[in-house]
Amino acid sequence: MTATHQTIATPDGEFAAYVTRPDKPSAPAIVVIQEIFGVNEVMRNIADDLARKGFVAIVPDLFWRIEPGVQLTDKSEAEWKRAFELFNAFDVDKGIADIAATIDQIRSSAGVNGKVGCVGYCLGGLLAYLTATRTDVDASVGYYGVGLDKHLAAAVDVRHPLLLHIAELDGFCPPAARDQIVATLTGQPNVELMIYPGCDHAFARIGGEHYAADAAAQANSATLELFRKALA
Repeated sequence: MTATHQTIATPDGEFAAYVTRPDKPSAPAIVVIQEIFGVNEVMRNIADDLARKGFVAIVPDLFWRIEPGVQLTDKSEAEWKRAFELFNAFDVDKGIADIAATIDQIRSSAGVNGKVGCVGYCLGGLLAYLTATRTDVDASVGYYGVGLDKHLAAAVDVRHPLLLHIAELDGFCPPAARDQIVATLTGQPNVELMIYPGCDHAFARIGGEHYAADAAAQANSATLELFRKALA
């Protein structure tokens, strides 16, 4: 496994991405879409783990338009406050454009077999869903996405496999919103939902307050299975 940084060019400027590659000549790529804490150790560890499983993983710095290089944790009140400031200042449409640019660049990179998936967490869970509706990504996975209920009409535009991991007791997704998401997306072509009873937001964040090892293992196993099928 080799970790480097890569520059992504857009009409609005350039931004950095963390890239980690497996020890094999050709592999599919996965765009790892950040939480509200930036491209921090948690996101880099996810990318490293994907590389060990045989994927090229790239984590774009989606907060670059606000503050490049953000690396926060969930361990202090000040960091949570800053994370929510960044979240509130974030432009979702421009974020999707940056993800699309990342997909295009990594798809044509040496050592990538032409297939690209994406996986996102929290804010990234919403962005993974929207990436599935707006780009040519080959497969998408969203963990406990925030605000999906505001974008359900876009589900008709999902053309490739999309897996959504939904926490039953997500503190950032009220029950009414969760029920609306499940009712609308159940049976939608190319969309699969997995619901985790008794789990709260960020149940898959190792070291997080709501980490649930069994649920995280189940979700991660399903994610890996989808990517291995869709990106072969």
